[in-house]
Amino acid sequence: MTSVVSQDAQHAIISLMPKLQRFARALTKSADAGEDLVQTAYMRALNHPNSMAEIEQLAKWMRFIILNIWIDEKRSARNRLSEPLESDDCYAATDDTERTVIARTTLARVRTEMARMPEDQRSVLVLVCIEGLSYKQAAAELGVPVGTVMSRLHRGRLELAQRISLPSQNANTYTRA
Repeated sequence: MTSVVSQDAQHAIISLMPKLQRFARALTKSADAGEDLVQTAYMRALNHPNSMAEIEQLAKWMRFIILNIWIDEKRSARNRLSEPLESDDCYAATDDTERTVIARTTLARVRTEMARMPEDQRSVLVLVCIEGLSYKQAAAELGVPVGTVMSRLHRGRLELAQRISLPSQNANTYTRA
C-alpha cells in the first residue's frame, strides 16, 4: 500500500463528514453528542490507515464504526446506571441531594413493584434489563423461545411502567378513555 492510497482514503472519509454527522445526530438525537461520536469515529479510523485503504465502501465502514461506538457508550452508561446508589462514588459525585432522593425513591419503588410482578415477567426483565443479556441468551437461560422472551419483556415493561407511574398520570389516562 502506498501513502497516496492512504491519503486518498483519508480525504474520502473527510468528505463524508457532513453525512456522518447527520447520521450520528439522528442516532443520538443530539447535535453535541453526534459531533463527539463522529470525532471519536474519525480518531479510530485515522489511527488505522492500513485498514482504511483496504475498505471499498468507506461511508458504510464509517457508519459501522459510529454505530459500534454508540452501542458501546450506551452499554457503558447502562452499566454505570446499574451500580448501587449506596456506593461511596455516588455520594462523592452527586451534589444535588434532591436528585439523589428522587433516584433512591424511584429505585425503591421499582424494586418493590418488580417483586410483586409475575415471575415470568420479572425474570425476563432482570435478565435483559439488569443483567444485560441478549434476547437469545435470556431465552437459553430460561429455556423458552426468543419470541416468548420478547413478549414477556414487552408485557413486563408495560406492567412496570404502569405500576410506578404517578397517580395523577394514571387519573388522566383513565379519564381520557
